[in-house]
Amino acid sequence: MTPEGGAVVLVATPIGNLGDLSPRAVEVLRTADLVFCEDTRRTRALLSAAGVGGGGRLRSLHAHNEAARVDGVLAALTTGATVAVVSDAGTPGISDPGAHLVAAAAGAGHRVTVVPGPSAVVAALVVSGLATDRFCVEGFLPRKGEGRRRRLDALVAEQRTTVVLEAPGRLAATLAEVAERVPDRALAVCRELTKVHEEVWRGTAADAAAAFSGREVRGEVVVVVAGASGTRSAGEPGDDVVAAAVASRLAQGDSVKDAATAVAAALGVHRRRAYAAAVGARREGPSR
Repeated sequence: MTPEGGAVVLVATPIGNLGDLSPRAVEVLRTADLVFCEDTRRTRALLSAAGVGGGGRLRSLHAHNEAARVDGVLAALTTGATVAVVSDAGTPGISDPGAHLVAAAAGAGHRVTVVPGPSAVVAALVVSGLATDRFCVEGFLPRKGEGRRRRLDALVAEQRTTVVLEAPGRLAATLAEVAERVPDRALAVCRELTKVHEEVWRGTAADAAAAFSGREVRGEVVVVVAGASGTRSAGEPGDDVVAAAVASRLAQGDSVKDAATAVAAALGVHRRRAYAAAVGARREGPSR
């Protein structure tokens, strides 16, 4: 029997641009009896920007106390309370607190619902230029040791597009380790999505390792890695798209090498594929 009572509402919050907070999210955060958040200070600032008072409704819910909070949340739900759950940014439960609480509430028969919205995982995936028909989320890699090596080996063997979350200070090392294993693998580095200094870098693992080696990186970072399938995946640009892109670059005066490099980075395809298309286009086009 489903107990009478309230509900847990997972509320997605902006990953950067405050304009991405939906009207429904604002309403839920305005009316919820309790708001559990990863960092009460950040959530209070978000509520203030949205014109919503926090009052005494805010409670912390982070990686170190989530399990201890469950009993209190379940008790509140039995009284009919609406409990909103937010993380610092994005959708709760995806590499952020919330999943344990959801499992406990659902297991106890309480209603669990969601106000969907911003997600760094989905945002990075759809702008990466890589296949989106089949993907998986790796989350954060172990920092060191055998566990990290095994996870990296599994990552490069994965046939689906893989989304990896990374700290800016560890980005260069991660890219270097991927490049050691699969230098020609297409990937995208997405940084500060939806923010003023948004950056989406596309190219091969080897080129990424070179581009970010020694570079100071700031902000939130998501790396999207193409799958290991031996054939081109459904989401990768077709030959006609690659050919048209390199032909356009050649028409603008680029050399074959420069056209191939630019198109490989822009479309997230192997540089060898773009180079072959550029050579073919140069042969078929007017001589220079």
